Amino acid sequence: MSGRLLRWVGTGAAVGALLAPAYPAYAVPGPDGAGERPVSDLLTDLQELYRKAEESTETYNATAEKLKEQRAEVKRLNGHLARARTSVRDSRGAAGRFARQQYQGRTNISPYVRLLLARNPQQALDQGRVIGRASAERAATVDRLVGGEKKAADLASEAKKALETQLALAARQKEARDTVKGQLKEVEELLASLSAEQLEDLARAEQEGMAESQRKFLKSGSLSGSPGSAAPTRPPSRRGDKALSYAVRQIGKPYKWGAEGPRAFDCSGLTSQAWAKAGKEIPRTSQEQWAQLRRVSLRKLRPGDLIVYFPKATHVALYLGDGMVIQAPRPGAKVKVSPIAANPVRGAVRPDPSAKPMKGYEPPKLPRGALKGGDTGYGAAGAPRG
Repeated sequence: MSGRLLRWVGTGAAVGALLAPAYPAYAVPGPDGAGERPVSDLLTDLQELYRKAEESTETYNATAEKLKEQRAEVKRLNGHLARARTSVRDSRGAAGRFARQQYQGRTNISPYVRLLLARNPQQALDQGRVIGRASAERAATVDRLVGGEKKAADLASEAKKALETQLALAARQKEARDTVKGQLKEVEELLASLSAEQLEDLARAEQEGMAESQRKFLKSGSLSGSPGSAAPTRPPSRRGDKALSYAVRQIGKPYKWGAEGPRAFDCSGLTSQAWAKAGKEIPRTSQEQWAQLRRVSLRKLRPGDLIVYFPKATHVALYLGDGMVIQAPRPGAKVKVSPIAANPVRGAVRPDPSAKPMKGYEPPKLPRGALKGGDTGYGAAGAPRG
């Protein structure tokens, strides 16, 4: 795998150099109604639209996770509230029974009077103890009733606030969903305005840019410390190997925003599910994966680590080795193998930092066509769908 992947990276850079000449400008209306626009501008617009859509997708995913947790909290509080109300109802029933007994005069004679009037003082003492226990029980019942009512009132207030939070999150989720759909509609409209030739030029221009980014990334020594090469592939942990194997099996499945399998994935849906299948739960979104998981130097990467992209950590992929990743790129594309520098790298995190590298590691066998297909989402079959 190593040599083949590295040859692909080198070939991509060479292709980029050969196709460097400028592209023609096309008569595609801009926001201000302007006419001629170069392919580089169209590419920039599309990339920006896709980036914003993915950012909104991660916002949607984060809100969906919070909403799931909030629904569980509302359910928990409602359960406690139901039990508290049952307890209050039972305490009220007991208090009512004692009140009726008091009214009927069954327990209103002083135990001292009973002792003085009794023919059998010992029996009177025994009765007094019973009466004393009854009094204590009445007091405990009143305490339970008062405490239960306060607890029920507090739980009712908490449940109401939790429900209000749930409704607010649901509204925020709908807003994020509508934002994603609106941004993807802009992409669709722009792509629909282009000819097949223009789409080919856009795809080729992005491939060139990606190859050039990979060449510069490797030349910088970011991965290995040695300019022009990727770090040797280190063995992953056992869980990292399982996560990577799962990701490899998903190659060829479509990207769909908000999806976490099994038929489709978005970027963080793929990474979170891969590690879940390996027995390690990690946050659902790329931002939370970046925020909560242990950072790791790019020079110490091992397969299964997560590569996080863009300043706001809005994209994520699994490191494959040899400077390559497995990712769910964006709408219109499929899960595939890509150069690590296909997007601007933010950094890397490791879900299992304390795990030792496994022995006898064999890189996963990639399916045919794992490197094929654009990261672009362009083309007749690649138009994004909301």
